[in-house]
Amino acid sequence: MDRPICFASDYGYADDFAGVCRAVIARLAPDVRVIDVTHGLPQRDVLAGALVLRNTLPYMPDHAVHLTVVDPGVGGPRRPVALRSARDRLFVGPDNGLLTLAAEADGGIAEAYLLTNQELWLAPLSATFHGRDIFAPVAARLASGLALDVVGIAVDAGGLTHTELPEPRRHRDGLTATAVLVDRFGNVALNLDAGRLDAAMLGEDVELLTGGERYLARVARTFSSVRPSDIVLLIDSYGQASVAVNAGSAAEVLGLEPGDEIRLRRLG
Repeated sequence: MDRPICFASDYGYADDFAGVCRAVIARLAPDVRVIDVTHGLPQRDVLAGALVLRNTLPYMPDHAVHLTVVDPGVGGPRRPVALRSARDRLFVGPDNGLLTLAAEADGGIAEAYLLTNQELWLAPLSATFHGRDIFAPVAARLASGLALDVVGIAVDAGGLTHTELPEPRRHRDGLTATAVLVDRFGNVALNLDAGRLDAAMLGEDVELLTGGERYLARVARTFSSVRPSDIVLLIDSYGQASVAVNAGSAAEVLGLEPGDEIRLRRLG
């Protein structure tokens, strides 16, 4: 039985890149279903791509092939790889930390292969578009039943590039977190899961310190728990603590970008 392909990239929607990759898949595996998860990943942001891949994984079909491309090192020394998780999902893309976070969350990495079988690639090979020439054709063939060990050389999963999430730092009166992902609404996901944000803080006001400025936020469950334009700290739909503005953009109001630190301080 064919596996579906779940395709995500930073290719955007204005250019032809994602469409050409889909066309390659359609030529090689016309019966395979392709699910476009997103092509709006932040450009060249490997951490953002890794987080989106991990966050969306539980909602994707079982045994899917996850074709994910955020590849600022294309044509350089980074390696093309395919992984199999313990729950039998396949991951195809660059070995730059993009794939390992999700595969590890899916029961761990059971197998890892370098994509060295050039008979599976398109020719001539472009130095700047491996999504089209390597990743899409390999994903298509895996989705239509090709055995994983045909794609190339087995490697130790421990030698893959692994994404390291920054760790929050605790203080006597709160903690310092890092912005890791900003969505198109301006909601800012932090490196804090629900367990790090004390449930007893619901309904409390907290002080947010970032960029030399101080802001007042309410810890709540929903955007509408605060007035329009007010700042709220909540647990988002993927279980991460996020800073949001009701009917506005927290990224703009607080001047936050991925990688910025923000200190959360309890009042009182």
